[in-house]
Amino acid sequence: MRDAYMKSDPSFTDWKAGVVLDPAERWADWHAIVTEATSRGVEVRRARVVSTPVSEYIRFEYDVTDGLNIAAGESVRWLSRRNATDIALPGNDFWLFDSNLALVNHFDGEGENMEVELTDDPEVAKLCESAFETVWKRATPHAQFKLA
Repeated sequence: MRDAYMKSDPSFTDWKAGVVLDPAERWADWHAIVTEATSRGVEVRRARVVSTPVSEYIRFEYDVTDGLNIAAGESVRWLSRRNATDIALPGNDFWLFDSNLALVNHFDGEGENMEVELTDDPEVAKLCESAFETVWKRATPHAQFKLA
């Protein structure tokens, strides 16, 4: 849900410098984990809530989505923050597993990864699931989403 993450990431700095990235090679471990899971029938969905026009970092994410996320079997959708005003969104990015386990990512003000928190608090899981499902229904599939 941020407009920039870990701008010190070598992949981002390489992309900014014009280096052609092979996402499946650059993030081989992630690609393998998701590919293995989706090949077993596990559904992996990613929703991105972004400001428009998009930031440079979001352009980077968009550029690598086909070769990394989609190629591994993820479903990815995008929602303009302008269309999310009435959605109760958690204050942090999260991953939700089986509707009851949330992995919460805490970033500092510059988007650098600070801490990961794992919680099975039912209220947190309920908020995350409700927010995600609402975003998912409104969001545009990656193949149809146009950067502004």
